[in-house]
Amino acid sequence: MTNGITVMSGELGDIFWDLAPWITYQPGYDLGCSIYVANPSDTEKEYALMARLSRDTVVISEEVLPVFGYSWFKVDPGDFVRLKGALRFDESDSELAILLIERETEEVSDSVVTVLVSPAAAGALPPSWPGTGSTPGTSGFDWSSLLFMMVPVMMLGTVVAAARPAKDEKKAKPVATTGERKLLPEGRQEDAG
Repeated sequence: MTNGITVMSGELGDIFWDLAPWITYQPGYDLGCSIYVANPSDTEKEYALMARLSRDTVVISEEVLPVFGYSWFKVDPGDFVRLKGALRFDESDSELAILLIERETEEVSDSVVTVLVSPAAAGALPPSWPGTGSTPGTSGFDWSSLLFMMVPVMMLGTVVAAARPAKDEKKAKPVATTGERKLLPEGRQEDAG
């Protein structure tokens, strides 16, 4: 499944989350997650999050996710926010995309996607793990897809490291030792007598 979302990742904002590329999901239950929104620019930005559920190319549902009770939220320049919450859907066997929308341009600046698989359809292995051959008779793993999944995590680390102010490192002070050695008592000795 592909949703054909065109993004401008890195220019207006970045979004990351802690969900795997596919998840077993039973409709009606909470799906807990942490979403990170990073502002790589040098000006404050306002963003909105939109959850889009689709199957093949058909959009099943689309809704704005409130953050701190509002549709739009601000992120300081060179900083990020961590948002914890839960999502709940009436559908499974579909693709869940969280879109990051930048307010000034009203464009999708980035997105994250996972496939929701019903427990009955899940089986033991992912139905279509990213990068694997989907045509019958093909096998193997395309390692470039793994790199594609790791790049957002590495980018978040770079943004966090750049946004963190430099701190003085505390050096360990050497422990002063005295030249005198204390001996422990010999202990109790029995009389031979």
